[in-house]
Amino acid sequence: MFSLQYNLPLPTKPCTKEDFYKIVSSDRVKNKITDFRKLKAEGNDKEADAKKRSLPIFIYQATFEETESKNGSKACWRKQEAAHLNGLVMLDIDHIDNPAKLFMHMPPNLFEDGAKNQVMLVHITPSGKGLRVVFKADMAVGDLSANQHHLATLLGVEPDEACKDASRASFSPQQEEILYINDAIFDYHDDEFEKQFGEQYRKGLPSTAVISTPVQPTVEKNNLSFNGIPYSKIIEEWWRRTGGIPVEGERNVRLHKLAVNLRAICDNKREVLLQVMPRLGLSEQELANIVDSACKENPKGFSKHLSSIIYDLTPVKEEEEEKVETPPEMPKKLPKLIQLLISRTPDVYKPAVAHAVFPSLAAHLYKVRFRYIDNVLHEATLMNVLMAGTGAGKDCISQPINYIMADIRKRDEENLQREKQWKQEVNSKGANKDKRQRPEGLIIQEVDPDMTNPAFVMRMAEADGHFLYTKMNEIDQFDALRGSSKGSQQFQIMCLAFDPGNRYGQTRVGTGSVTEKVCIRFNWNAATTINKGQRYFRNVLTDGPISRINFCTIPEREIGAEMPVYGTYDAAFEEELRPYIEKLTKAVGEVNCPQAFKLAQKMVEENAEFARLSQSRVYENLSFRANVIAWLKGCLLYVANDCKWDKSIEDFVRWSLQYDMWCKMQFFGEDIANADKVQDKINKTGPRNLLDLLPDEFTLQDAINVRRKQGLDGRNCKHMIDVWKNRGYISQISNLSYQKLKFKN
Repeated sequence: MFSLQYNLPLPTKPCTKEDFYKIVSSDRVKNKITDFRKLKAEGNDKEADAKKRSLPIFIYQATFEETESKNGSKACWRKQEAAHLNGLVMLDIDHIDNPAKLFMHMPPNLFEDGAKNQVMLVHITPSGKGLRVVFKADMAVGDLSANQHHLATLLGVEPDEACKDASRASFSPQQEEILYINDAIFDYHDDEFEKQFGEQYRKGLPSTAVISTPVQPTVEKNNLSFNGIPYSKIIEEWWRRTGGIPVEGERNVRLHKLAVNLRAICDNKREVLLQVMPRLGLSEQELANIVDSACKENPKGFSKHLSSIIYDLTPVKEEEEEKVETPPEMPKKLPKLIQLLISRTPDVYKPAVAHAVFPSLAAHLYKVRFRYIDNVLHEATLMNVLMAGTGAGKDCISQPINYIMADIRKRDEENLQREKQWKQEVNSKGANKDKRQRPEGLIIQEVDPDMTNPAFVMRMAEADGHFLYTKMNEIDQFDALRGSSKGSQQFQIMCLAFDPGNRYGQTRVGTGSVTEKVCIRFNWNAATTINKGQRYFRNVLTDGPISRINFCTIPEREIGAEMPVYGTYDAAFEEELRPYIEKLTKAVGEVNCPQAFKLAQKMVEENAEFARLSQSRVYENLSFRANVIAWLKGCLLYVANDCKWDKSIEDFVRWSLQYDMWCKMQFFGEDIANADKVQDKINKTGPRNLLDLLPDEFTLQDAINVRRKQGLDGRNCKHMIDVWKNRGYISQISNLSYQKLKFKN
């Protein structure tokens, strides 16, 4: 439990979960933070400070007992002598341009239950230029101050020393900038921490020293190391990234800089530094003088340079390498229709079936439209591809789809019979005889996957606004629609089938040929192996089909696992399904579902937030249409549920989006990113002046990195440097470092 203060002049109170979320999600807080940042940017520091101080306050590190104020009012005032430590510690990291990026680089183990310094809350501060981390204190480390410095060292940052005050005020963030929260924070209290350090704090006694710290060097196989990395490797990498091993004339300066940086991983201990520091020809006394000088400087934690080296050299644990990615878990409570459709399905197949049933369900809607958050009307244009390994059980979707399509197939059978009779009649007459026109009303919705393009256009025209539907056992059955042998019309059809108000068709001169312009309404299911699916879409990774299709998968079963057993699809199943199908077929016109609309808006914001934090352009681009697909599923379930919304539909829609995005990123994410990089290279205007891209002083490694960024290999870098030296563009400072001359600003 921590404390809340609605405003600086007011007393504190224990902060409940409800209090916290009500405050951070309020428009009042959001507007105040926006105004504060605007005033700050304009240089109105006084007004900005006043705006900030009007925000509600959280005191994360303590609660307060009742005391008397100066005017005699009794309440839980925010006073040091009245504070009771709760075992939470606050670390403020100020003056950083990208707080979210720092959060993304925090070690994952800090968020695990049972971690010694388990992180409970991370949010961007009202300034937008700081990160606040609230975490559990580790008794073995020491008091508030010791724990703050301990975590700061782990993160390689400078702590805000004012945070060692347990009554330190933390101005409320806005909900959108809470990067992580563990709801257990609202009930957390460590009595032992209060007993150990509470009285000391209330009396204002000095901070206790750190008792133990994980950055203490350990001896492994007679070699000093930090977190399993030998110091010799760290130093070797340091020299490599900073211009090479120092030569005579620069040894003292560069060894001093190395020692200053190594203190952070040597616990600032002189004796450890003397063991790990290289001599480079200096005497022991000369090195001791350098180390002593370095140790006298104020501790600054990890430098960015050292943090980068430690990160790159840290070995990956085997269990992390072998960890198998699994899709998001399906909600326990499902919409009634989905629950019915997967009721006879083995557990391992249920997520795949829950996604795959939607194209056939949507085929029952006729001229039903839903208005998306961009004010565009959509029909339930849903396409699904099941990608799973060989022998995974991809046929699991067939039986539910068969029952869903039963009524459409019955009507199709009648019209197919009419068409057959007409063909027989036409073929029985001579070439010059009068032939009866093609029958009207030949609505045949389920089509063969191997139909030609003219047949597809004709069926689409005769469907008169109904959806066509097909189920393909293999995705490459779509190739019948490709047009010529080298054509790719099938991908164009996939894209158009999703887009509202599309137009497609063909124009032919012959009187017997099909000449039509149609709006494609074509829902379909397909299955394929993962490798085959990736090959099938490899030439259209950034052209649109992938983002418009809903993907699902079946997880790989363990070798020797028991065979999944299906339930029985019987008359009872058919009877239970009928009312849902009838509701879909009876729906007309524009259907308004305000809950689905609001959910779509919320999911768009969440997708954008994740894209900002992950900095994944691929994720962001794929999420736009994935959001539409998930929203359409919600609208369809709303109609099937007699236009009634419930929490199970919302949970299912959220999961559907997350699952679809997981599949897309898992199967295509890396390939799309690589395709984007290739396109970026193509779009470049031409060769760049590499010297302009380097700083005034640079190392050989800097030059290699610049060459690689421009698509050049690093092998000829030394030759390039020699040419620049001979031409008088640069001069050599040390063995592997250089300075611009001719082009120096």
